[in-house]
Amino acid sequence: MQLLVIQRILGLLLVLFSFTMLPPILIGWIYDDLSLMPFVKGFFLVLIAGAVMWFPVRKRKRELRLREGFLVVVLFWAVLGVSGSAPLLFSPELNISFVDAVFESISGLTTTGATVITGLDDLPKSILFYRQQLQWLGGMGIIVLAVAILPLLGIGGIQLYRAETPGPVKDSKLTPRIKGTAKLLWIIYLTFTIACALAYYAAGMDAFDAISHSFSTVAIGGFSTHDASMGYFDNHIIELVAVVFMLLSGINFSLHFMAWRSLSLRSYHADSEFRLYGIMILVLTVICFSYLYFMHVYGSVSESYYNAMFQVVSIATTTGFTTTDYSHWPGFLPVLLIFASFVGGCAGSTGGGMKVIRVLLLFKQGWREVTRLIHPSARIAIKLNRKPVDRDVIQAVWGFFSVYIGLFVVFMLLLMAVGMDQITAFSAVAATLNNLGPGLGEVAANFKDIGDFSKWLLCFSMLLGRLEIFTLLVVLTPAFWRK
Repeated sequence: MQLLVIQRILGLLLVLFSFTMLPPILIGWIYDDLSLMPFVKGFFLVLIAGAVMWFPVRKRKRELRLREGFLVVVLFWAVLGVSGSAPLLFSPELNISFVDAVFESISGLTTTGATVITGLDDLPKSILFYRQQLQWLGGMGIIVLAVAILPLLGIGGIQLYRAETPGPVKDSKLTPRIKGTAKLLWIIYLTFTIACALAYYAAGMDAFDAISHSFSTVAIGGFSTHDASMGYFDNHIIELVAVVFMLLSGINFSLHFMAWRSLSLRSYHADSEFRLYGIMILVLTVICFSYLYFMHVYGSVSESYYNAMFQVVSIATTTGFTTTDYSHWPGFLPVLLIFASFVGGCAGSTGGGMKVIRVLLLFKQGWREVTRLIHPSARIAIKLNRKPVDRDVIQAVWGFFSVYIGLFVVFMLLLMAVGMDQITAFSAVAATLNNLGPGLGEVAANFKDIGDFSKWLLCFSMLLGRLEIFTLLVVLTPAFWRK
């Protein structure tokens, strides 16, 4: 294990991250909110910490192997979650504890959107912008950004990309060089962000809210600058803009690239995962709309439809925006939406959850086993986009699913052991492991009132969800550290 090389890379990445605390200073100056010092202190603290780590080992330049790549990614997200909490901890307006500051920082960076902060409407613009910016940076992954703009790292960038990028098809590249792939992904990501901000502004948001919400929409994060989330605006046009960009951001970004390159939508239609993604959203919307309408929850057909559509898209893509308190919807609807977040977005998107492609492969594998009972001698291949899927991929998907369910059960039992009720414990783990944000019960609005042990456990759950479990778990196994 090349620990000194890892130290050098981690130091450089921390130095890079420290500069993300400068834009909130500019925002604070523009809006004259006099909340600059927390970010000045945070900037110098993280910058000095990164420089101290980097300087003694600055000449250690060796090729990074995959094993070191995993460790760099895990350490970076963990250290970054702690260091990103500095401005929040230093802020006198927030006046929050260390665990709350770390929880908020990790929630932002992992694009979870679970919050411990209330009274957002009265907070300084600099703090509000910083929270949104954390989600935007975490959306595509700071590691991918680092690979794109830091070739001076002197490492094999593919190892970081493979370790950080989630999904069973992570080794596919859009361009021959991994640096080109990372840059291309960020160009698409940035284009969506700009388009989303302009659309929000045209729909009626002011410039600050439009930019801030575009960050969390494209990142599928769910943080808002208002306690009422998207319900604050009470504007169906704004809600439709959010729906469009949440749906786009929940799609595999490689499909966006292929559609742009070919100037055709054929790549979307030909993709099995995309088709299931669209069908799932449509079916859930019809179910929720029908139930809300016939149960007379809202006074009109249009209100039932808009609320159903928005909440379905937001929760199913694991964004976490709300226009109404869906936890108070009647019958099975709140639990149905929580279960929808287990599926999440497509592989290669900014969404959370298990990913649509894994659910599709699990379904195909289950159907194959049923068919084998009828035709025991038949050889039935599992195909994705008309191509056979390798057996190792199927085994990896089943392994992921079993570990996912096992961890979910353990985390839920641990939360219940410290006094949390069943509904709250279930939804809190679902909201963090799926990087969703809002839950049910005591965590429907925020996570402020749960205990410190629960918050630390849910921080770990958010990191597991962001790194798709195995990236983090592999570092915790004894075999990983053996020579």
